[in-house]
Amino acid sequence: MSKDLVAEKSNLIKVLQTEQKKEGFISDAAIERIAGEFNLPVVEVEGVVSFYTQFKRVPPGKYQIMVCDGTACHIIGSTLILNWLTDELGIKDGETDEEGLFSLESVACLGCCSLAPVISINGKVYGKLDRKKLLKIVADFRKKEAAGS
Repeated sequence: MSKDLVAEKSNLIKVLQTEQKKEGFISDAAIERIAGEFNLPVVEVEGVVSFYTQFKRVPPGKYQIMVCDGTACHIIGSTLILNWLTDELGIKDGETDEEGLFSLESVACLGCCSLAPVISINGKVYGKLDRKKLLKIVADFRKKEAAGS
């Protein structure tokens, strides 16, 4: 823990956020370490982590897919986008596939309403999606992986 974040209970969420930013998720080992630093039971720290959806308990995939569910995207079909990705990747919102290749997350808004419906993959936005375009994007990432790039 950084010296500026004193091990006071009021700093627990900030320390967890810092850990997640550094590692991409909150591991069991991190929970145990942080519980020790704060002199808290492990179950109490785990409770905080499981309560707040911002905290992830599994490492993110190499390709982090965010599905916009803002108003424009929702009206135009973000639910379909999420369902198609769930079917194609075999994972649900908030999960990472077994290979560690793809993570899937529904987010409130990506700020690209004129391109609705949209997803972003590692920050790159893909818009005006339909099922065919979406599945081609996923296939392209899989090809990229198979080619070793």
